[in-house]
Amino acid sequence: MVETTEVLTSGRVSAGSGGDGMGVHELSAQLWRERELLELLLFKLEEEQLLLAAGKSRWVSHATREVEQVVQRLQAHELTRAVEVAAVAAEWGIREDAPLTELVAAAEGGVWHDLLESHRVALVSLTDEIARLRDSNQRLLRSALRSAEDAMAGADDPKLYGADGATDPSAGRSMIVDTDL
Repeated sequence: MVETTEVLTSGRVSAGSGGDGMGVHELSAQLWRERELLELLLFKLEEEQLLLAAGKSRWVSHATREVEQVVQRLQAHELTRAVEVAAVAAEWGIREDAPLTELVAAAEGGVWHDLLESHRVALVSLTDEIARLRDSNQRLLRSALRSAEDAMAGADDPKLYGADGATDPSAGRSMIVDTDL
């Protein structure tokens, strides 16, 4: 157990020294919430991808808005996490803006080391998966945009329609329009 005078004079309690660890409890809870938000973001991106792949462009804007809302929640969560990291870092005697890898190293083995490491691994895995899905969705969106632009480019061809609004057979072009979108 840490001597009271040692804590009072140094202002530090190391991760393995028997301090109450309330800061690390709250940090762990924040990391769980962050993982849940990242899982939700992953779900929303997959939902968006399914709509894009199915050609359901009508609902893509709704899915994109939901993705943006989760991203905003994550950004708001970052401040809370930073406060918790600073508290734990101060308690453990490391720099206040320490990344999770430094917190894991400072935990010096034991339960907190293992728990923080499992959070770190899960967060890295989720963010990698999110980045891949985001990139895939962007490719699908660019492809859909090119298709729409190609379709629209042919629709405004003045030779496509006659003066009466009917298709001009001499234009020599045909166009397929998908009405299920």
